[in-house]
Amino acid sequence: MTVALQQLRLVALNIDGVLLNDTFSPVIHHFVVSRGGTYSADLERRIFSQPRDVAGREMAAAVVPDLTGEEALSAYFADRDDYLRGNPVARADGAVDLLHRVRLLGLGVVCYGGLDKEHFDRYLGDVADLFDGPGYVCTNDFRPGIREIAEIFGLEPDRTLFVDDVARVAEAARDLGASFIGVPTSFPHSHQRELMREAGVRHLVDRLGAIDETLLRAVDAEAALDPARQR
Repeated sequence: MTVALQQLRLVALNIDGVLLNDTFSPVIHHFVVSRGGTYSADLERRIFSQPRDVAGREMAAAVVPDLTGEEALSAYFADRDDYLRGNPVARADGAVDLLHRVRLLGLGVVCYGGLDKEHFDRYLGDVADLFDGPGYVCTNDFRPGIREIAEIFGLEPDRTLFVDDVARVAEAARDLGASFIGVPTSFPHSHQRELMREAGVRHLVDRLGAIDETLLRAVDAEAALDPARQR
């Protein structure tokens, strides 16, 4: 018989970079450096997990010569289309197994990200029955979306666990008392691992298989003891 968790009720899983491979960091890096810009941790902080219009303006300001935000977004998505021809979107190893583990512990599970739901339907639609509520939440209008996703399920943030590859989400989770597990990208030019450490993230994993029952129960115990401690 599975022993119920104490505090957590919902696990929110980011789509790109967690359930799917990271196809954004390499493209953003290429977009910036190929146009004469300087790629840095500060730039990542200003672009990642931001609404598309904000990210577009930041990318536009980072290159030489300056572009408008709309021009930058158009060029970025063209670059991404080129990148995907040789590096297609793929489901991350262990993604479906993680969904089953979460559900076996009696937790709700939802997916979220900045792209429209069609992205979820295309790459995860065949396992949509493993998700709860709306299944997928597009957070473009309210990124990073910690409080908003919790509210969809009628929960306080301290009842939720977010799994993401971006430090800005970790910072928001910390500030709202939500639990967090970081899955920083392996892309060599990324600064997200160091930014997560600076944000005080306690749980960093390199593969979804590491988010096992032991880790989930440990995070739950920390949250139950004192939700504000969980980073």
